[in-house]
Amino acid sequence: MCRVALVVGTILLLGSCAFADEALLPSLTGEPPADDQAQSQAQDKAQAKPSEPAEQAQAPAAGGVSAPPKLGTTNFQAPGVTPARPSGTHVGQKIEELRGDLARLQKRMGEHNTQFQALRTAARQGATSYHQLVGDINARLQVGTTPGNPELVAEWNQAQVELNKVGESISSLNALANEVASTSSLAAFLLESTRATFELRGAVDEDHRQLAILEDEVNKTVVVIDRLLNELTEDTARTQNYFTAERANLTAMQIAIDNGEYIGGSLASRAYGIPPPAPGGGAASLVGKRQPLVVIRFGAPNVEYEQALYTAVSRALERKPNAGFDLVAVAPGVGTPAQISLATSKSRRNAEDVLRSLTSMGLPADRITLSATSSPDAQVNEVHVYVR
Repeated sequence: MCRVALVVGTILLLGSCAFADEALLPSLTGEPPADDQAQSQAQDKAQAKPSEPAEQAQAPAAGGVSAPPKLGTTNFQAPGVTPARPSGTHVGQKIEELRGDLARLQKRMGEHNTQFQALRTAARQGATSYHQLVGDINARLQVGTTPGNPELVAEWNQAQVELNKVGESISSLNALANEVASTSSLAAFLLESTRATFELRGAVDEDHRQLAILEDEVNKTVVVIDRLLNELTEDTARTQNYFTAERANLTAMQIAIDNGEYIGGSLASRAYGIPPPAPGGGAASLVGKRQPLVVIRFGAPNVEYEQALYTAVSRALERKPNAGFDLVAVAPGVGTPAQISLATSKSRRNAEDVLRSLTSMGLPADRITLSATSSPDAQVNEVHVYVR
């Protein structure tokens, strides 16, 4: 009986010891008890939940890649300067001077960026207003209107004003590019000075820690300034090309308004290079020896020749983009010397009108020569156009 009681007591004692070991084992191994561990996990989850939205807010869009800014909308911001307490050493004083130089450099860069954005905005607004006016003029000319319509003339004059605003921004962009280039040189010098400060004697560990931070900030500033200069240079070249092309288009549009309809686009975009000089003894010697591109006969007042002239010159430039043109005023070689001289003078005025028509179409004036002669084969005043 006692033996049975002893066995039962031993079993109960072992069971209680096992229970106690299970409860104490996590504490002995450095882990919290089961109840405490569950409570700790619940607290961790509760603390983790508020931070999840912040992490999601910081995560970039589009599968981990932040969207780049649209072309022409880049805004250049300085990375800033990290403040620090001076260490009291000579190197620490040098670091303070460099930090002040960086702050002034970044302020100057911010002024450049503000001016750049203002020039961009002004040029964009001018181009928008210009194209609205040009679009309205084109719509009126497409269906035809009265020659020299005063409404279109007024819109053309306003379009020229708006385009000139874009042209004025080119000189401002060039001036700003020179200033940014100077700032870029200062930034490069500041970076070299910062790196050279690492070699100075008498520095403490805190000095080199501050220098490392300062070097990173100067590096970032140099990159931003270089990008500003590159984009400024690209904008200047693009604006210059745009202004040149649109000015030629305005010239072609002017003659279209005078006629009340379009005869074609500007010839300036089809002419390249410098044509060679006229061969032989001048353009007048070509009459009767070479086939002219166009012969315009002024046998009646108000001869409509511009559409045919534009078509012929346009095709010639398509075949030979560097072509030049010789205009020869040909007067009838019959009658008294006084009559021939009077006819030659009148024929030359007709050739000058043709010259003005070609320049109004966009053909550069340095591609055209003008001369006068008389021919017994001519019945009325003529203007011959030759290609060279």
